Amino acid sequence: MATPAPATAFDPALAWRRARSVALRPEPFGALVYHFGNRKLSFLKSKTLVAVVEALGDHPSAEATLTACGVPDAQRGAYVKALADLARSQMIERQEIP
Repeated sequence: MATPAPATAFDPALAWRRARSVALRPEPFGALVYHFGNRKLSFLKSKTLVAVVEALGDHPSAEATLTACGVPDAQRGAYVKALADLARSQMIERQEIP
């Protein structure tokens, strides 16, 4: 039986993307997030957080993604915590920038 890869510590200064084995299903409250590899299900309870997760791969860092998505400075801590939780559950993964 395969052992799941260890979760990477989240650093918002690094590049991230939605994990390849993760699907988002839009919902009125935000989205359902399903990881096909580890069969985990999560809820994104904000449409802004959904936009951030979808845009992660288009920016050089999670911080840049938060800026691009218009997340106010006063709310950044909550979004960084949410992204760290998603990284811990392998819903998002590090992206190597060439």
